[in-house]
Amino acid sequence: MKDRIMLVEDNEEFLNNLISFFRSDEGFDIVATARDGEQAIELFNSVRPDVLVLDLVMPGKDGFAVLSAIDKGAAKIVVLSALSQDVFAVKALELGADYYMMKPCSLKDLGERIRELLDKPAFRKKRVKTANHSIEERITNIFITVGIPAHIKGYQFLREAIKMAVDSPDIINSITKRLYPEVAEKFLTTASKVERAIRHAIEVAWNRGKIENINSLFGVRVYSNNEKPTNGEFIALVADKMLLESV
Repeated sequence: MKDRIMLVEDNEEFLNNLISFFRSDEGFDIVATARDGEQAIELFNSVRPDVLVLDLVMPGKDGFAVLSAIDKGAAKIVVLSALSQDVFAVKALELGADYYMMKPCSLKDLGERIRELLDKPAFRKKRVKTANHSIEERITNIFITVGIPAHIKGYQFLREAIKMAVDSPDIINSITKRLYPEVAEKFLTTASKVERAIRHAIEVAWNRGKIENINSLFGVRVYSNNEKPTNGEFIALVADKMLLESV
């Protein structure tokens, strides 16, 4: 049975590329397309797709307005946008999006992300992500799941530390001698401030009480409300998860 997909994109050329891609895939049936927010809301509520691929910047109502107006139900929503700032990804996911991808993106990667959201393991093809925006998308989604807000300093430091641990896993064994100083150098600050800010970011997540989300993310019951990981443990856990999913 095909999954019913709706495409919302105001750029005609890119919309045509999306249409061609999903028409060539036997697993999907395009049930509607739209090029502005008002039309997207009307069509979504009418056709009730399994998947919505949604642009953010559009004439009239934008993608955020669409997310606020529709009754998502069981539909999976993937936002595609050229807006790269974390605040936009956070807002989209808080409004109900399931995944946030930055443009330009590989349509093949888009198809794989959608299949993962639909829990289609037979179609999953894991591979190493080399583009920085792909790594950052995944880290952003993890941070939102565990409850680390984008506005605190530790968010940026922690994201950079995880990217470094993905690129060079052995750096986790030299967290004070290499990792903190290298992150500090990138942000023109000190290693001690990096360590404190990362520790604060992890404490914020635990204080928000999203322990079940954290344990679900890692697939096992790793922590309870009364215990939290060290900086190194958390960085290693997230980096290991990303490396395993890329194999």
